[in-house]
Amino acid sequence: MSTSAPAQPEILKKLNTAASAEEFFQLLGVDYDIKVVNVARLHILRRMGQYLVSEDFSAMSEEAVTARCKDVLAKAYADFVASSPIDERVFKVLKDAVKPKPQQPMVQLTTLK
Repeated sequence: MSTSAPAQPEILKKLNTAASAEEFFQLLGVDYDIKVVNVARLHILRRMGQYLVSEDFSAMSEEAVTARCKDVLAKAYADFVASSPIDERVFKVLKDAVKPKPQQPMVQLTTLK
């Protein structure tokens, strides 16, 4: 009795080996403006990953997985057409940049000897 894992959809295998954001767009057939991608490529792919993390592709056909990935990439791309990476803040470093700093304790000079 074999308990092998279900086969990964072919499109996910291709996306896992994609070397650039442009390759993601081409594999999924999503139109894009290179000016937007040049500014926000990592942000778009990160947002796509955030959208996909809750997806369950195990019972989906290859075509359904491809269509879902295409929709998610288009949605992630649209986020950065309508807004900027600074406004979207998908990376921790950008979130931390606007996080309120903790108050530093203040020591009165008169208490020091």
